[in-house]
Amino acid sequence: MAEAEESVARMLRVLDLRDPLARTAEDIFTAESHPMPSGRIFGGQVLAQAVLAAERTVEPGRIPHSMHGYFLRPGDANEPVTIGVDRIHDGRSFARRRTQVYQRGIPIFSMIASFEHESEGLEHSATPPHGIPDPDELTPSHLRVGGAYPEWIRTAADTPIEVRHVSSPIYAAVDSAEPHQAVWMRTRAALPDDPRLQRALLAYLSDLSIQESVLRAHGIAWSHPGLNVASLDHAMWWHAPARVDEWLLYVQESPNARGGRGLATGRIFRRDGELAASVAQEIMVRIPEHR
Repeated sequence: MAEAEESVARMLRVLDLRDPLARTAEDIFTAESHPMPSGRIFGGQVLAQAVLAAERTVEPGRIPHSMHGYFLRPGDANEPVTIGVDRIHDGRSFARRRTQVYQRGIPIFSMIASFEHESEGLEHSATPPHGIPDPDELTPSHLRVGGAYPEWIRTAADTPIEVRHVSSPIYAAVDSAEPHQAVWMRTRAALPDDPRLQRALLAYLSDLSIQESVLRAHGIAWSHPGLNVASLDHAMWWHAPARVDEWLLYVQESPNARGGRGLATGRIFRRDGELAASVAQEIMVRIPEHR
């Protein structure tokens, strides 16, 4: 339990943005990065940091409902980041912000997010698929892997997010090649009640495992020799409040892969069945035999 709490505390420190230029007119923030076995910044980190920075610049009561971002360059997980926000539009109903994340003065991520005051209107919502087992019936995914597998899987118990695949995880092998999967997720320790933090952490979580629907469709495991995967862009729509320290069901599918790229879409449901968010991401996939 102490390890779980410390891993979540490290994640919260990364999302504790500092405002070194608070006395100027510029919206510029700095933050730490997660150490990662690969040495590359985790995409969910910059997603969450960009959302938090943008939300700090809008009037109280306006909350994010959508974001669209591009991963421009690999980030160095051993270096801090600088986050700049442009106030590109403030209307009566909506506010838009352009956010850039930099390292060493070079942009590594660019996002536009839209904010609004919640209001009444038409409502309907998708429901989770039938037959999904409860997370309490499943084993944490990193404990379900046998044999040889990448070193980073051995450190999965030290990450802030607990993952439980409904089908077998694809770390070492793929049991069945199909373009969809479902995964339960939550943080490994309780979080503060701050709704801004919960919204940002939903973006953080949304970058975990969504790429796997593309790989699973072709029977490719993360341990595949020479596999090279990189996120190209990411879009997210917030629908309903959700706590990331409670179980969330992430239902994912890949409608297409072509030209060394794969598209993945996802829906994140609360445990009570309410749809919390929708996600789309395109990734680059390179494997030696298809070069």
